[in-house]
Amino acid sequence: MALSFTGLDDHIRTPLCPAVATPLHRVYEVPRDEELAHTAPKRQTRRGWLGVVQDTYWEAKRNLATSFFTIDLLGLLNAVPLLGRILAPIGYDRVASAGRGWLVPEVRTRVTVSRLEPSEYKRYKLVPDALPVGFSDVEQTDRCEGMLRNLGLTYGFARIVIWCAHGSASQNNPHENAHDCGACGGKGGAPNARSISAMLNRPPVRTLLAERGIQVPGDTWFVGALHNTASDLISYYDVEDIPAPLQPHFEAVRADLFEASQRAAQERCRRFGSSPKDATPEASLRHVIGRSVDFSQVRPEWGHATNAFAVVGRRSLTQGVFFDRRGFIIGYDASQDSTGAILERILMAVGPVGAGINLEYYFSTVDPKVYGCDTKVPHNVTGMLGVMEGAASDLRTGLPTQMTEVHEAMRLQLVVEAAPEALGGIYGRQAAVRELLDGAWVHLISVHPETGEINVFVPGVGFVRWNEPLQPIPEVANSFDWYRGKYEGFLPPARITEPTQPWTRSRPLPDSGSAVRHVVAAHAAD
Repeated sequence: MALSFTGLDDHIRTPLCPAVATPLHRVYEVPRDEELAHTAPKRQTRRGWLGVVQDTYWEAKRNLATSFFTIDLLGLLNAVPLLGRILAPIGYDRVASAGRGWLVPEVRTRVTVSRLEPSEYKRYKLVPDALPVGFSDVEQTDRCEGMLRNLGLTYGFARIVIWCAHGSASQNNPHENAHDCGACGGKGGAPNARSISAMLNRPPVRTLLAERGIQVPGDTWFVGALHNTASDLISYYDVEDIPAPLQPHFEAVRADLFEASQRAAQERCRRFGSSPKDATPEASLRHVIGRSVDFSQVRPEWGHATNAFAVVGRRSLTQGVFFDRRGFIIGYDASQDSTGAILERILMAVGPVGAGINLEYYFSTVDPKVYGCDTKVPHNVTGMLGVMEGAASDLRTGLPTQMTEVHEAMRLQLVVEAAPEALGGIYGRQAAVRELLDGAWVHLISVHPETGEINVFVPGVGFVRWNEPLQPIPEVANSFDWYRGKYEGFLPPARITEPTQPWTRSRPLPDSGSAVRHVVAAHAAD
């Protein structure tokens, strides 16, 4: 959902799309109508005064004449947040979030996905420019249809469908954008997920989708969300719009996803040197939350480190198998793509993006000083353009060693559930795909969707049948049983057997007094 986005407190617009794309529409985050008369003006006024104070302090710090006096007057005061972010990161973040909420009240917002007329700009204090604000009904339907068909999500809708983007929020980390979404131009994808959810909930869009053969049930509701990959917390948007009969279904989904966050945190702690090993899911989640708000933490997360393969196909190909966080999983159903057009669109995105991510880690790992940017410890942000080492060096490119230390450099293995003939046609038509395959920058494997036959693409030869004997893999009751006590290196795959009972720890989010809940609220506000 390519768009140019301006958040409620933003002064600039941000293109949220791949670098090779140009957004043709603007989307604003604006206060909801019931907030326009009271809370929104109060927030705007207080933010204005707070901005004056912050700008004055910023100029005083960097001015040659006033910086000396600023250090004497405020240096000791600045030690308070510094020590808080290092010695008690979760507690300090909790207090700071409460303080920000008291100073600048939160307002409920929405995104302007529907086309605004110029006469409506004044109501939300928007400044018109060359791009239209919002999308027409047909434009919304075109994008929603394309997204649903690309994913194969054209029938069997659940009552609650979560469109979950990803992003990363951490302290003192100039490489944060390397943890964010490449498809969103190195930014978090929350506005994109929130926008498509809002579009799919609109009756005119559902009517047009039905005319095009996609019938979304009346009791289905789409919810935009963001997975913070540093803290493993999930924030949800526009939940006040969920119809009352569907609220229990949403709470059930949210409780299960919170359980998944805890288990994911437990799995991630296996590879962090300073993390608690084999701790409970609750303790593991608290640890990764602490890493994300710790000012001294140089490894808030590993990003895409350890990536080795990508699978384009039905979820049944990988469901129930533990791969040690090494794969990209892309949904595709060949039975809904008789012409191969959907597959071609997916490969034109997955090929360059997946190969780009993989090769970024590859070169930053094999030569961290030349192709990477070596250790981030001496890095200084320079001109808001990049990083340099200390006060005198060239601008550094690539990834720091704190993002690649656990990575195993290798070419991306791309497994596609499609017939070799379909993949061969795309290879012949698309020069970008040919360049990746002929140079062996990506290894392509075809899995036939009907027979399961495996063929491997060999540059200069074509597809060659793979006849190696299949090797059995272990079976365990849950992933924790497989990785418990194993902290170094990569684990081979294992099959996780089907559960015999529902998750027993699933429950709503912790109460509003807990530190975790405060961090959840803080990241939702971000």
